Amino acid sequence: MISAVAITYNESQNIERYIKSLSFADEIIIVDSHSTDNTVSLAESLGAKVIQRTFENFSDQKNFALSLAKHDWVTFFDLDELINSSLADEIISTVKNEPKFQAYEVKRNFHFMGKRIKHSGFQTDKVARLFNKNYCHYNSNLVHETLICEGSTGVLNQPLEHYGYQGFDHYNNKLTQYSDLQAKDLYQKNVRPNLYHFLFKPWYKFVQNYVFRLGFLDGKEGFILCYVNAFAVFKRYIKLWLMYRHLN
Repeated sequence: MISAVAITYNESQNIERYIKSLSFADEIIIVDSHSTDNTVSLAESLGAKVIQRTFENFSDQKNFALSLAKHDWVTFFDLDELINSSLADEIISTVKNEPKFQAYEVKRNFHFMGKRIKHSGFQTDKVARLFNKNYCHYNSNLVHETLICEGSTGVLNQPLEHYGYQGFDHYNNKLTQYSDLQAKDLYQKNVRPNLYHFLFKPWYKFVQNYVFRLGFLDGKEGFILCYVNAFAVFKRYIKLWLMYRHLN
C-alpha cells in the first residue's frame, strides 16, 4: 500500500498530469497553500484528497503532509517532476518485494530552457522520493529541505524528468523565493554577511558549476543556468544584510 503526498501552490498546469501519473498509489494527498488558480478543484475532481494550509516553509509543510499519509510507504514528488510508467512500475515492485532499504532516491534529468542539462552540477542530481514514513522525516531547513532517514538508503534504477523551468521569470522568481527563505534561515542562525559572502561565494558557485562541473558543455543554456544560480547566492546575502538593517 502506497500513499502519494505532495504540496502545491498554483500548480494548475501540472496537477492533472501529476495525479494521473500516480494512478498506482492507494491514496493521493495534496496539501495546498491556498492556491489562487484552479489547482484545488482540478485535484479534487481527479480523486485527490486536498487539505488547505498556510505555507510557512518547505520542511514544515512537507512534514505536515507526511503526517496525513495512511500507509507506511510514501512517494513525495514535486509537481514539476514527471513520473513515467517505468518508474511507477519500479516503485510498485520495490514496495511489494520486501524493500531492502528504508528510503530510495531517484535520479533526475533536469530540463532548462527546452534543453536537457547534462552537466552544470546536475549530472549527479538525485533526491529521495520513496520512503517508509516510520523511519523518515524532513529536517528543519526552511528551503532545500533534506529527508532524514533512520536507516539505509538505496537508489532506484529508473530516472524521472525534472521540468523545473517554466519560463525565465518563473525560474528566477523561484530562485528569489529560495534566496529569501535561505536568508531567513541564516538570520535565525545569527550568520552575519561580509565581503566573503558577497564576492567569493557567488563567484565560486559559478566557477564550480560552469568550469569544474562542466557547465560550458551545456552551451548557452548552461551559462545562463550557472549565472542565475550564482546570482541567487548573491541575492541571498543581500537579503540577509537587509534583514540585519531592518530594511526589508
